[in-house]
Amino acid sequence: MHPSGRIGLVLHPRRDCSVAAAQVAAWTSTHDVDLVAAAPDVERLQVPGVRPVDVAELAGACDGVIALGGDGTLLGAMRLLAHRPVPVLGVNLGRLGFLAEVEGQELDEALAAMAEGRSTTESRSCLVVRGPGWETVAFNDVVLARVPGEGMVEGALSVSGRRYGHYRCDGLIIATPMGSTAYNYAAGGPVMSPGAEGILVTPSAPMNGISRSLVLGPGEPLRLELTAGGPAVEVDGLLTGRVRAGDVLEVSARAEAGLLVRIEDSLAADRSRVKLSLLDLPLLPEELLELVPDELRRRHPGGASTPG
Repeated sequence: MHPSGRIGLVLHPRRDCSVAAAQVAAWTSTHDVDLVAAAPDVERLQVPGVRPVDVAELAGACDGVIALGGDGTLLGAMRLLAHRPVPVLGVNLGRLGFLAEVEGQELDEALAAMAEGRSTTESRSCLVVRGPGWETVAFNDVVLARVPGEGMVEGALSVSGRRYGHYRCDGLIIATPMGSTAYNYAAGGPVMSPGAEGILVTPSAPMNGISRSLVLGPGEPLRLELTAGGPAVEVDGLLTGRVRAGDVLEVSARAEAGLLVRIEDSLAADRSRVKLSLLDLPLLPEELLELVPDELRRRHPGGASTPG
């Protein structure tokens, strides 16, 4: 992300991001950068130096974006920009934050690093998901989830036009490599490098049919025909609708659909590795933070980050 031109802010829809937004505004005011955000967010922020724009302009006219919130906010920013990828810096103001590059208290450092050319970008693939009358993209996963009283998730899977098998399960998770540490991991699926390419398909609580994870190549589109049930559809953790028996979902991978900012000497990868290793412990997220080594956690003065 070049420290010039126009930078957009994408904010968590409910969390107070005003302090972090004010930090960014103070930085842009001294670096000849036009700082913009969606008009409702600007009204909510009440931070001088942030110009309101409509969502179309935010998505189509920025040279880079800073996502203030958590992993969901970062994923939302990447979906917003999928048709025209520009670098996105993820700033974690929430709980664990696997995907964000920096914690809130590291924001000033990250802005300075970008201004000094001490940052790079990494590309990420996404899933292109087509259903009956709709199409969307997902950077983590698309999930078919059982709705109580509506039966199990049942469907026939074809890969590259060839029949592969069937599923009967509580949930079916179709994930990117970046999303492999989310619901896929919780369901016992494998962890892939976020820089890898491919598609993961993992059933949750399978009753019969395919019971193991399936790893497909990036050039192997899949087709799932629902044979029973009425599952909910979640895209990157957001409920987007329902599908019914007879409906067909088609999923393919799109390479280089998103760009993430990486800060030189960032501790993000080390932090995420430690956080992932602690997930199986019977502790709350704020308690997990206390187990992260000090050199990886970079505590706020007086204690760990407040969970949000």
